[in-house]
Amino acid sequence: MPAHLHIACARCHAEPTGAAAGPCPAHDPGAGAKSRTEPNQIPSPHQAKRAAMTSLNSAAEPTSLPGKPSPTATRRAVLGASAVAALGGFLFGYDTGIISSALLFITPEFHLSAGMQQVTVASLLLGAIVGVLVSGAVTDAIGRRGALLGSAAIFSVGAVGSAVAPDVTVLIAARVLLGLAIGAASLTVPAYIAEIAPKESRGRLVSLQQLMITVGIFASYLVGYAFDSIQGWRWMLGLGCVPALAMLAGVYRLSESPRWLLNRGRRDEARTVLLRTRTPEAADEELHEIESLTAQESRTSYRDLLRPAMRPAILLGVVVAATNQLVGVNAVIYYAPTMLQQAGFGSSAAILSSIGIGLVNMVLTGIALLLVDRVGRRPLLLGGTAVVVLSLVLLGALYLGNSGKPASGAMLVAGLCLYIGAFAPSLGLGIWLINSEIFPTAVRGKASSFGNVTHWGLDFAISVTVLTTLSALTPTGLFWLYGAFGVLGLFYLHRKLPETKGRSLEDIAEGLRGGCSPVSGADTPAEVRAKQSSTPPGCAG
Repeated sequence: MPAHLHIACARCHAEPTGAAAGPCPAHDPGAGAKSRTEPNQIPSPHQAKRAAMTSLNSAAEPTSLPGKPSPTATRRAVLGASAVAALGGFLFGYDTGIISSALLFITPEFHLSAGMQQVTVASLLLGAIVGVLVSGAVTDAIGRRGALLGSAAIFSVGAVGSAVAPDVTVLIAARVLLGLAIGAASLTVPAYIAEIAPKESRGRLVSLQQLMITVGIFASYLVGYAFDSIQGWRWMLGLGCVPALAMLAGVYRLSESPRWLLNRGRRDEARTVLLRTRTPEAADEELHEIESLTAQESRTSYRDLLRPAMRPAILLGVVVAATNQLVGVNAVIYYAPTMLQQAGFGSSAAILSSIGIGLVNMVLTGIALLLVDRVGRRPLLLGGTAVVVLSLVLLGALYLGNSGKPASGAMLVAGLCLYIGAFAPSLGLGIWLINSEIFPTAVRGKASSFGNVTHWGLDFAISVTVLTTLSALTPTGLFWLYGAFGVLGLFYLHRKLPETKGRSLEDIAEGLRGGCSPVSGADTPAEVRAKQSSTPPGCAG
């Protein structure tokens, strides 16, 4: 029995009773169609029995405001769906982080040179680039849920393939496969969560993706330490199939994104999904808001994304992604145990120290999740990036005059913890959150792929060159180079990044489209609309 048969109609102030009465046609378009095609339909005895049982069950249940879902049920539904989708983030973190521990034992077993170590690490990122390039169109074509299911299946196969690899060639091929899944998940997970979450909690829930990435990285360090004594790199890589199978089972039970359903003309299905977490009035308002924007965006192609009206959002997404990588975070994540080993740590001590770095990463990301919808995106992103730059300067200074060795191993670990602790709630969180918020619904899959390709392309470039660059520039030069990139990114973001806290996705997209340059971060929605009224004609695209 549909839920609307025993929930009061907020507009009509009437209680539909039984199957014969049916839902209000004004609020359920499908019901109106049925009443026109079957005006004289009489409920069967089975339908009447179900209606009676529904009324009895409704009378026995605690009552709530008419037409309003239970707040507890709403929170559970949204959080549960977001958590399942964010398992893609966990796998993202685990599969990128576990190689740092496994590499200590893969290198002697397969006799890898420094160059082949870099290729082994970077092979996953090459796959991620391909995954991002193809997943934007695929996600828009088959839906967010279908893309998540495909990613989970590929994660499972890639993890098993890595664990049984007889040589480095098969290992690299398996990691390319894992990269395909990571690239797809990096685009699909934040898009799905952003599209199912109410706007008042969207920032926190989208950022669950980044939290799960850090949990995955932390878990990979724990697993690496657990299998260090037996040099069990195959177990380290193979255990990734466990969360992948859990994700596959969980996503199978999820609903499709209501925004994607609406863009495919399946309005009744989209409204049904929204009613699980919104009141009827809120659901209808959100549907109308999406429809009004997607009507203008339905024929957008990649070429259209380069028109003047879209350039500010595209460029902003690319700069956030580029700064995220150019400050060198994945040089730390992939090679921290190797760097610590070169600084005089044993393999167990190096991995154990990495666990501390991973713990800081995870805890600070969790704290940022609690603050992002209160403090806002700009303060976290700009303040954290400034501390990242400062920590890179200090890390470089540790190596001055010490023949490539840090002045103190303990100070090196402390500096890396400061670095990752500042990165996590700022650039680490910002890349996925900002890229999931600044684009119109109908083109979000295509548009966010620019930032994703930038992220993975630079990630690949850094991971395949970091050991070589470290040798050429010395640790001081490498850290200070990353710091210089951070300064450039901070300058741009300070000027161009708008505050997106508490604004609907459509309002954010309109604000960035409204002129050839983004609105100020301090602008309210009303100020955004005022600025749009004076947009130069040539910027309308």
